[in-house]
Order: sequence, then C-alpha cells, then structure tokens
Amino acid sequence: MPATPTGRTTHDARTGAGAGGPAPCRVVVCRDCCCGSPKVTGVDHAAQTERLRAAVPVRVSDCLDACDHANVVVVQPSAEGRAAGARPLWLGLVNDPDATEDIAAWARAGGPGVAPRPDILDLYAITPPRRRRAF
Repeated sequence: MPATPTGRTTHDARTGAGAGGPAPCRVVVCRDCCCGSPKVTGVDHAAQTERLRAAVPVRVSDCLDACDHANVVVVQPSAEGRAAGARPLWLGLVNDPDATEDIAAWARAGGPGVAPRPDILDLYAITPPRRRRAF
C-alpha cells in the first residue's frame, strides 16, 4: 500500500476507504493490567486481537479503567454511524472466541448506527467508567 508523506496509507483494503474517505467502524481492545494479561485465564489475547484486526481497524489501548470487566472491547461507530447518532459500545468479559466472532462480524457489517446489533452482544454491554454514578 503506498504511503503519503505523513505516513498514512492512501487506501485501506479492509474497509475500502481512501485516505480522505469516511472513517470506518473501529475497535479498541484494552491490553494492560487486567485485560490481555494472564489474570484472565484461558484466553489467547493475541489471537483475539488479530481476529478483530482481520475484520476492522483495531487500536490497542492501555488500561481503559474497567478492570472488573476484563477483557474490555469498545466498538466505535464509523463516520456514518456517528452521523446517525450512534455512540461507542463498551463490551466487557469478552473472554471466548464466540464473543470475539460476534463482535468482528458486527463491526465488519458497519457496527453502531449502521448494522443492527446482535442480541447476544447485549450480554456483554457495560457502562463506561466515566458514566458510572456514585450512590
């Protein structure tokens, strides 16, 4: 893929978007103190990240401050999804390959605001830490 002087590629084969095209649906995976670590046993964290990356652009983040829900995955809407009013969907306890497949398929189909969310993902939905209320 040819790169521009800023280092950006001019075409993303996974999304079909050009350098000036609309932003695609993206996924953020937490990979710090709890998520992505041996504290969450039985999960191949690298394989999970690569599976998601095969479907859509993925950003690996340090701690997203939702450690009680490790492994945390955030599905961010595309430009089209944002225009439709969609917000990022935070998912927690994403610790099995089936959940990863469900997320990858939904994100690839367009994600929040574009494709209907599979009902199964409601089981993983969590409230982002900044939106929690103290009682």
